[in-house]
Amino acid sequence: MEPVIRLHPQDDVVIARHQLISGTKLASENLTIRGLVPPGHKVATKKIKQGEPVRRYNQIIGFASADIEAGSHVHIHNLSIGAEGGAFSRDYAIGVDAKPTQYVASPRTFKGIVRADGRVATRNYLGILTSVNCSATAARAIASHFDRATHPEALAAFPNVDGVVALTMGSGCGMGSTGEGIDVLRRTLSGYTRHANFCGVLMVGLGCETNQISDLLSAEKLSENPLFQTFNIQDTGGTQKTVRKGVELIQQMLPHANQVERTDVPVSHLTLGLQCGGSDGYSGISANPALGVAVDLLVQNGGTAILSETPEIYGAEHLLTRRAASPAVAEKLIERIHWWEDYCERNQGEMNNNPSAGNKAGGLTTILEKSLGAVAKGGTMRLEAVYEYAQPVTTKGFVYMDTPGYDPVSATGQVAGGANMICFTTGRGSAYGCAPTPSIKLSTNNALWKRQSEDIDINCGEIVDDGMSIAEKGAQIFELIIKVASGERTKSEIHGYGQSEFVPWQIGAVM
Repeated sequence: MEPVIRLHPQDDVVIARHQLISGTKLASENLTIRGLVPPGHKVATKKIKQGEPVRRYNQIIGFASADIEAGSHVHIHNLSIGAEGGAFSRDYAIGVDAKPTQYVASPRTFKGIVRADGRVATRNYLGILTSVNCSATAARAIASHFDRATHPEALAAFPNVDGVVALTMGSGCGMGSTGEGIDVLRRTLSGYTRHANFCGVLMVGLGCETNQISDLLSAEKLSENPLFQTFNIQDTGGTQKTVRKGVELIQQMLPHANQVERTDVPVSHLTLGLQCGGSDGYSGISANPALGVAVDLLVQNGGTAILSETPEIYGAEHLLTRRAASPAVAEKLIERIHWWEDYCERNQGEMNNNPSAGNKAGGLTTILEKSLGAVAKGGTMRLEAVYEYAQPVTTKGFVYMDTPGYDPVSATGQVAGGANMICFTTGRGSAYGCAPTPSIKLSTNNALWKRQSEDIDINCGEIVDDGMSIAEKGAQIFELIIKVASGERTKSEIHGYGQSEFVPWQIGAVM
C-alpha cells in the first residue's frame, strides 16, 4: 500500500501510514519527504506560503504560520488556527444535505430487558447516587458490600443482577442554590435515577448541603417508591448506621431486580452515545467514519445516536447545520456554539486549547482538524434535534447534545439523557467505562490494538493498513453493538470500570 493516505483531491496534505524518513519517494504524489514525519502526521503536497489556508478533508484546518515546503512535515511548528482561523466564513447552508431517513423493511432486534413502564434496558443494575460529595464514602461502602469480587455471597442468589454500583461526585455544595449550575446537576442526577439500566436506586445525602434531596425531588418531579429510596447521614445518625440502612434497602430491592429476563426487542430501543478520546491523526480516517456507518445503520433500524462534545465539533459545525431537519434545529446548534465562545471568554480560555498533548503527538494540530474528524462519528443521517446537557433525549434518529469535550463529563450527560450504549473511539489508548451503560471501545490503528487490546473491543486499524473498507468495519461495529446490548460484556465491564467515571458537568463558581 502507498505510505500515505490522500483523503480528498483538493487537500494540501496527505497522512503518513507509518514513519517516513527524509528522502522517501512518494510516487503517488510525485514528492520527496523532507525530514522525519511520524505515523498519522501530515505531509505538505505543495509549497504553502505563510498565511495561506491548509486543507484536509477539503476543509480548512488552519493557516500556515511559516512557509511550508512540499514534502515537509505539517504540524504545530508551521500550522495554527491563527487570527484568520476565527475569521474565515463557514457556509452553514442550513438543511441542504438533510434527507429523509430510509428505514429498513425488517428492523433488527436485540435481547433487551423490558421494564414495567415499557422502557428497555441493556443492563440490570442497582445504583447508589449521592446528592453531595460528603456522602460519597458512605455510598461506596454500601456498594462494596455487594462487590462480587470481595463478597461473592452477597449476590449469589441474584444472577440476573449485573451489580450494585455507587456513582459518587465532587459537587452538590459550595454552589448557588439557584441558577444554571444546580439546574444541570439536578437534571443529571434525575436522568440517572430514571435510567432504564437501573432497576432500583438509593440516593444518599449528608443533610445540610445546598443540593437538598427534597428540593431535587421537587424540581425534577421525582417521588420515592420501593425501588427509589433517599435518606441523609445526619438524619440516620452517622456513617455506620447509614451504611447498614443502605445495605438493608438494597437487599430489599434485590429480589425484584432479579426477576427479569431478556427478550427480543426492536433496535429502536437503543440510544447510542458517541465519544472519542485520545484522538490521533487516524481517528477521522478509520474509527470515526466506521462508527458513522454503524450510526447510519442504527438510525435506519429506528434507533437513536447522540453526537456531543461541542468543543470538538467547533469549526465543523457547518457540516451538521447542513444536515439539520429544520432551521430551528440548526439555530439551536449555532446558539450552543456561541454559548461556548462566551463561556471560554469569561473563563479566559479559547476553543483552540482543546487538542491535548496526546492529540498533538498523534498528528492533530488544531481544533479545526480535530473537529472535522470527530463529526465523522455522526454518520450521514439528518440531524433531528439538539439538546442541552443531560436533557432527556426523546427524539429518534441522529441527535446532538451539548457537552464539554472531556469524555467522562460528556458521557455522563449522554447517559443522563437516556443513552443505554456508548461507543468510544481512541487513537492514543483509553481505559474507560460508564456504569450503568456498557461502553464499546474502538482503536483507530493496528499499533494501538496490539499494544492495548485488553482494553479495546474492536480494531479499526485494518482500514488504514489492511485495505478493509469503512463500510465493512461499520457493519462489524453495528453487529457488536447488538451483541453488547444483548448482554455480551465489554472489556471495560470485565475490568470493572464505570463507577469513578460518573462526572456531572460543574458549571459556575465554586463558592
